[in-house]
Amino acid sequence: MSDSSRFSPVLALDDPVEPASLREVMSRFATGVVVLSVGGEDVHGMTANAFSSVSLEPPLVLCCVAHSAVMHQAVTSAGHFAASLLGVEQEPLARHFADKQRPLGPAQFESVPARPGPRTGAPLLDGALGWLECELTESHRAGDHSIFVGTVLDARRGPGRDALLYFEGGYRPGVREARRTS
Repeated sequence: MSDSSRFSPVLALDDPVEPASLREVMSRFATGVVVLSVGGEDVHGMTANAFSSVSLEPPLVLCCVAHSAVMHQAVTSAGHFAASLLGVEQEPLARHFADKQRPLGPAQFESVPARPGPRTGAPLLDGALGWLECELTESHRAGDHSIFVGTVLDARRGPGRDALLYFEGGYRPGVREARRTS
């Protein structure tokens, strides 16, 4: 067998990957944890780990939200979203905004230390590692989710030092910020 034939594709389109298999494999990919939020009439928050930077020029980020999630309609209606990047000590907030039994609307923020973002009014969680406020600029349907691309309107670094990660179906302490010495 030649080296090139060893890596030849074998496509089996009639044998799709099962959702449970994909979930299991993707659980091995550690991600950061954010709380997405929307301000205004549709104020809402949601824990997410499908979040990423896209471009520095122009400044773009993306988040993926299920069509069935309340956040999907909230982002679509508001035309903006914010992300609070969570630190390890904020695991209780990640759990709160992932709980489908929590109250909706402003009530879900009553016991949460947060302030309105200066650009969008979306709630920004106190003590986060950082905050981004974004204008929704693109939306792409992708299976049972939408990929929302946002132009970053404001980016601020927070006081936290230890990232909260999601790995193998659970929250984990993440990378500690390297302390700079000079």
